[in-house]
Amino acid sequence: MFPERFSNLPAYAFPRLRALLDQHQPGGEPVHMTIGEPKHAFPAWVPDVIAENAAGFGNYPPNDGSAALLTSIAGWLKRRFDVSLDAEKQIIALNGTREGLYNACMALVPETKDGETPHVLMPNPFYQVYAIGAISVGARPIFAEAKRSTGFLPDFAGLPTDILKKAAAAYICSPSNPQGAVASRAYLRELIALAEQFDFKVFADECYSEIYRDDPPPSALEVAAEMGAHPERVVVFHSLSKRSNLPGLRSGFAAGGPESIARMKQLRAYAGAPLPAPLQAVAARAWDDDAHVEENRALYQEKYATADEIMAGYAGYQGPEAGFFLWLPVEDGEAAALKLWKETGVRVLPGAYLSREVDGRNPGAGYIRVAMVAPKDEMQQGLIRLKSCLQS
Repeated sequence: MFPERFSNLPAYAFPRLRALLDQHQPGGEPVHMTIGEPKHAFPAWVPDVIAENAAGFGNYPPNDGSAALLTSIAGWLKRRFDVSLDAEKQIIALNGTREGLYNACMALVPETKDGETPHVLMPNPFYQVYAIGAISVGARPIFAEAKRSTGFLPDFAGLPTDILKKAAAAYICSPSNPQGAVASRAYLRELIALAEQFDFKVFADECYSEIYRDDPPPSALEVAAEMGAHPERVVVFHSLSKRSNLPGLRSGFAAGGPESIARMKQLRAYAGAPLPAPLQAVAARAWDDDAHVEENRALYQEKYATADEIMAGYAGYQGPEAGFFLWLPVEDGEAAALKLWKETGVRVLPGAYLSREVDGRNPGAGYIRVAMVAPKDEMQQGLIRLKSCLQS
């Protein structure tokens, strides 16, 4: 009566967290450091742009993105990565990037690869939509552990050849969630060369690319262009949620080869939920404006420095290169999260909830993820309590 393909899915991370913690009283004033929901201020002009374009709520919006929005995105890609794309043919607006990360599998992963079940490669830990996209199209998710010894990025090249031959796509997240690792140009060149060799697509989730400590992270799209890779080899995904502190706007985009984007547009025409026109106007303004992004980045860079100072001396601490999460080693992630909540009121996410067990090992089990999204003073107090509790 119901499909079996989702029957083995664990409960999603946050219901699992509520089940773990909510039966217990917090040991102090709660500090929420679980979900990656930015709390910095979004640009002050957002309400004015919505009001100026409010008449657009009376019309169905352009499904693939307005011409103004697509042009703004193309302009940002050129400024940020020096990549020139056809705004109409190589970019699609999304109702949040999760939609696109899911539909990339639906639109672009074939039913078979050389007559066999296709494989979709992904890091472990990972953003859970990657696996759901693969399962939904009957592909087999292949989890490549992203651990300290591999720079917290997946070693796809180390997978067996028979796995790579069946690969239809590989998800890569850079900067990575949850570890904050950045894929270098060399890493991306190796991954794209591997994709060329074994004929699979690279789905590059780059939603944290504008929050970084030192050097701006490269894009798989620019590296592919530098290499002269097949024009359909890479699809990248970006969002205004983190870049512009607009998670409720639900605005992102995918960019890639014209055939890939055409297929995603075709699917979206039947199954998509376009962003309302006034919100597309906000998104266009946001992609045109880099000043608020620089201000936002500076706030996170202050938080990196604060975290480094507070967490100095914590065994295994490694500050993130980018993004806004700390990936802290502990003996047991669930036990540490429960201890923190019951003794201090600090609420964090067990790393195992972001990973899958492979060969009896869950690579996130010995970690907690700590989101540095709260105001700086609140984050500072949360980290002080966290360190004191876990080291006691």
